[in-house]
Amino acid sequence: MNTKDKIANHFKENKLKIYFFISLLLAAIITLFFLKNNNLQKKNLISEKYIQAGLYLASNNKEKSIILYEEIIFSKDEFYSILALNTILEKKLILDEKKILEFFEIVEKENKKNYQKDLLTLKKGLFLLKISKIKEGNNLLKSLVKSNSKLKLIAEEALAK
Repeated sequence: MNTKDKIANHFKENKLKIYFFISLLLAAIITLFFLKNNNLQKKNLISEKYIQAGLYLASNNKEKSIILYEEIIFSKDEFYSILALNTILEKKLILDEKKILEFFEIVEKENKKNYQKDLLTLKKGLFLLKISKIKEGNNLLKSLVKSNSKLKLIAEEALAK
């Protein structure tokens, strides 16, 4: 038997397995494409919400902007959740300290990059100092200094005050 006959014979014997494998492979590719497309659509929707919230805020419609910023935080998007939390803090849209701390917890759980975690730790530490939770705030800032973070100098400055 030559090589061509061996391949043809092997194909005939394993035809069902080969078709199953090809079908499985195609299904996996289609599923990956669908998931990637779905994630992209979610990201686009969140970015549109962030822009819309900014427009509401610019037109002094704080209630609608707060609702959208909260939705963004609860979406747990790595990028836009941080931006939404920052906007809420900077514009003092929500004054409920407990709610702000809850937002920090949500955003901290979703961010895996060290720099983002350090930035959130710094912001949370400064927020805690602002609301007179001195010990907790100082502990967070000290953890940044000990970890030799890129934000170490800023944390040291805040601790010195």
